[in-house]
Amino acid sequence: MYPPVLPPVPYSDPWELSFAQRLRMLSMGGRRVAYYYESANNSTFRYRAYNMAQAINSDAGGGLSAGYFFQSDGYQLFEVAELADVLVICRSGYNQTVNQLITQFRNRGKRVLFDVDDFVFNTSYTHLLIATLGLDPHHNQVWEDWFAMVARMGQTLRMCDGAITTNAYLAQRIEDFAQCEVAIVPNFMNLEQLEISQKVFNAKLASSFPRDDKVRLGYFSGSPSHRLDFALVEGALETIMAEDDRVQLTLVGYIEPGPGLSRFGNRIIRQPFHDYVNLQRLVGSVDVNLIPLQSNVFTNCKSELKYFEAAAVGTVSIGSPAVNYLARVQHSKNGYVSRAHEWTKIIRRAISEIDRLPVLAGAAHDDAMSHYSWTQQRDTVLTAVGLR
Repeated sequence: MYPPVLPPVPYSDPWELSFAQRLRMLSMGGRRVAYYYESANNSTFRYRAYNMAQAINSDAGGGLSAGYFFQSDGYQLFEVAELADVLVICRSGYNQTVNQLITQFRNRGKRVLFDVDDFVFNTSYTHLLIATLGLDPHHNQVWEDWFAMVARMGQTLRMCDGAITTNAYLAQRIEDFAQCEVAIVPNFMNLEQLEISQKVFNAKLASSFPRDDKVRLGYFSGSPSHRLDFALVEGALETIMAEDDRVQLTLVGYIEPGPGLSRFGNRIIRQPFHDYVNLQRLVGSVDVNLIPLQSNVFTNCKSELKYFEAAAVGTVSIGSPAVNYLARVQHSKNGYVSRAHEWTKIIRRAISEIDRLPVLAGAAHDDAMSHYSWTQQRDTVLTAVGLR
């Protein structure tokens, strides 16, 4: 339906700042929040530390400021404990650095919170995590690595005064485990992501959502851990592509198609992992974004980010009925919901209604802009960290 609507844009990680620059950013306000993550990355760090700090810092005259810091900052972290009023440790397992940082804040009578976006802190569910990720449960090193990771995460959580997470379902799991107060701040889009998303959406609007003779489906994988999720939809895609020559499938990231899909040759368009800004261009170039998820406690804790990031660029999603997707996706109004056995039927329906997709895309875009931009979430962030 849509050829790529914008050319690639130059990108560099906006969080690549020196410690001195980040400390200066923290010190700008009279009340200050420090975010800690083990090291910067394009996923959890971006959503749960960088985006949060950007939202807090957006009101230069508001007397509030935030910065983000890493394990590599080492001994300099004591300066953070001196300056900040609140510490938010984002999804970091217990180690000496975390222990010392929490102790430094506690000795100064300052609050420490734990932010986590996945169900990765209760060792009673390690077996479920390993199964969901498709790891080998007969390999002892798998258990050594993952049990240790989950246990260390749980230890950090229990050392904190409270927690912040992405949704009510995951919040209940945290309360059950740590017996602490939990605030909810959904994942949301930052300034850079919103800027490119609006350009993509505006380009589609200006050209009235242009059509060609292709139907473009897309699956966008941010990590190699979604192999079993993709397997839910792979058979349906084989069926659909065999019966409709118009259908193309764009696979972005780490997913490798099996032989059943690979036989469709150049109708399978492979793209490597992209930075989160240019990824929005690619998501905007497909008609339908596929979000298959296994159904269990772990996946029900996932946030709905694959829906709202596609919605921001005017792309309709078909998602599994995970708790947090059901809360936003209204079937046949701003997207589609498909149970595991329905993927062939629901993809066929979306293709048959392809002329309606711009209407659904517009509704999804409005929903994303009104709920998942940093401008809409700033007060929620400030309330969660105790500055509202």
